[in-house]
Amino acid sequence: MNEPVSFAAFGDPTLPRSARHSLEGRGGDHREAHNVYGLAMARAGYEGLRRLRPHERPFLFSRSGWAGMQRYGGTWSGDVTTGWPGLRASLALVLGLGLCGVPYSGPDVGGFGGSPSPELYLRWFQLGAYLPLFRTHAAIDAGRREPWEFGPQVLDAARAVLVERERLRPYWVTLAQLARLTGAPYVRPVWWGAPGDRALRGCEDAFLLGDALLVAPVFGPGVGERAVRLPPGRWYDTVTGAVYEGPGQVVVDAPLSRVPVLARAGSVIPVRGADGGLELEVWAPAPGRTGGGSVVRDAGDGWEAAVVERYTSRLAGGRVVVERDGEEGLVDCPVRVRGG
Repeated sequence: MNEPVSFAAFGDPTLPRSARHSLEGRGGDHREAHNVYGLAMARAGYEGLRRLRPHERPFLFSRSGWAGMQRYGGTWSGDVTTGWPGLRASLALVLGLGLCGVPYSGPDVGGFGGSPSPELYLRWFQLGAYLPLFRTHAAIDAGRREPWEFGPQVLDAARAVLVERERLRPYWVTLAQLARLTGAPYVRPVWWGAPGDRALRGCEDAFLLGDALLVAPVFGPGVGERAVRLPPGRWYDTVTGAVYEGPGQVVVDAPLSRVPVLARAGSVIPVRGADGGLELEVWAPAPGRTGGGSVVRDAGDGWEAAVVERYTSRLAGGRVVVERDGEEGLVDCPVRVRGG
């Protein structure tokens, strides 16, 4: 669990605050060392894996840590209480960690303790599918977390969002590499591109996944539609194709089978095609506007340098034209245009 803990009947649930630590030879007590201990443990795990398997990238995430832990892995939200408030807190935790420089994180889908209702579990599952770390996990005495435990309706909807996450795998790979290169988190607040917009700064119930997608989870029971605050520009509902203009607030369908996901007009999104290969999904730009996106192809495990390909999209003669920056005309994978 990456932190010193004492399962005692009374007193501090960690080491005594007076416990002494070396702290690089200068000394100190446990008040200073508790979270640094988690950071050092993550570092030790990372460096140990590097020595054991030098040609493979380590994968680890830690429950505890300190400033700089993103150099060694990610984290998860810890023991979030099962319930609708815990679901809402899950998004706040991931957004906050991303803004603090820890881009890879996620909650325990369904909450750590207790037994979620089928509806709560599904809404948590749908949120988790659009967060970097996606896993179901619970206390040993909590209810089960497999999707089939909640009935056929939940299973079908869970399968659909899993298929969509897998289809977006090339986009996830790109966001991971961009986070490493630039520090920009996968999951971003809706004001990311318009920090001066006070209405967007007050929006805490939706998020941007990269620059291209806006995800609007459902945080309450019995919801069939919800209001979404849009950043500037044109946005497409990725399921219905409905077109919305931002900035402003719109009401969109949010049936139990899915949560609203909107695509920014002009976006070029790398996705997995029907044949399993790379495909560019392009959402038609608004008239008189251009768009674009970045692609980092998955080179597999290892330490190969990331090659960032940048694409632009525009309308020309009534059709959408996509070009690779610096190599006009060179687009070596299928392109599928949506919207418009």
